[in-house]
Amino acid sequence: MTTHTNLLGGPDPTYLPENEEAYRLLDESLPPAEVAAKHPTFSPVWALLAEEAFAAGRVIESYAYARTGYHRGLDALRRNGWKGHGPIPWNHRANQGFLRCLAALARAAEAIDEKDEAERCRQFLRDSDPQAFTELLG
Repeated sequence: MTTHTNLLGGPDPTYLPENEEAYRLLDESLPPAEVAAKHPTFSPVWALLAEEAFAAGRVIESYAYARTGYHRGLDALRRNGWKGHGPIPWNHRANQGFLRCLAALARAAEAIDEKDEAERCRQFLRDSDPQAFTELLG
């Protein structure tokens, strides 16, 4: 594996730890709300709940789920060395839950006309990983 040096002097990428138990429960078709109850720090399940609620037209519910997953993700990022900025790679599965929550929060905020929050979330997603922005909101 090749290690690349950050020539710009910015922070190294942050990689969240995997939660295999929570992924297994989702794979076994346990309802997402039950997975969230068993693993409340697992951002991917909050992203799934937010996305499902938004698709069903339950925008406020989507906003609440996305906000929860976003804050749980921020806590996890900080515990893993993130200092408030720097890359959060989309290609790392454990990071995808947080990034999906960020995108879901942007969508829900926009839907309730919270323009500043929507733009802040969009910019945060772009800054975290442009590929995530393109895949989720682009």
